[in-house]
Amino acid sequence: MLENATSVAHSIWSAERSALLADTLRLSPRLGSSVRLCVHGESMLPTLWPGDVVEIASCSLQDLRPGEIVLARREGRLFLHRLVAPCTPNGFLLRGDSMPGPDPLFSSEALLGRLVGSANQGRVGSAPALRPGFGVKWSRALGMLFCHCGVARRLALKLHSRRKASAREFRTPKGAAEMEAF
Repeated sequence: MLENATSVAHSIWSAERSALLADTLRLSPRLGSSVRLCVHGESMLPTLWPGDVVEIASCSLQDLRPGEIVLARREGRLFLHRLVAPCTPNGFLLRGDSMPGPDPLFSSEALLGRLVGSANQGRVGSAPALRPGFGVKWSRALGMLFCHCGVARRLALKLHSRRKASAREFRTPKGAAEMEAF
């Protein structure tokens, strides 16, 4: 019973956070700002990895092109997936790079913004796989491998977590904390 109560409380808290984020992005065209978020899911592998920090800026449906990564909200949950097809009056379709099929149709009000940058291992940039074009096709092909081959997905996640750990270790070598104390 405690697990159920904790799960419900977490869902309510997540829904409130996503609503606050939605309000912030809807106001940002007037303010000229963007938000940074930490990626938690694996649906956009290999383009976006769990723990990546991404920057999202508000935009309109008319500004989007298929292949761009957009942030949408449905039922209190956030989805950071690729736009699959041009937007229609009925809504738009998204799909994660390592997902077998598209998400259900999103209403046009669900759009919060587009991905404008990613900060990984201390550098900010927009990799080719973040922009529409050849990088998207390559990322999508590798994503399909991760979608249908659990061993490849687990191996890639394990290698990625080791690479991140070694990068953290490189940035803060042993003894650095001791040296700062003096």
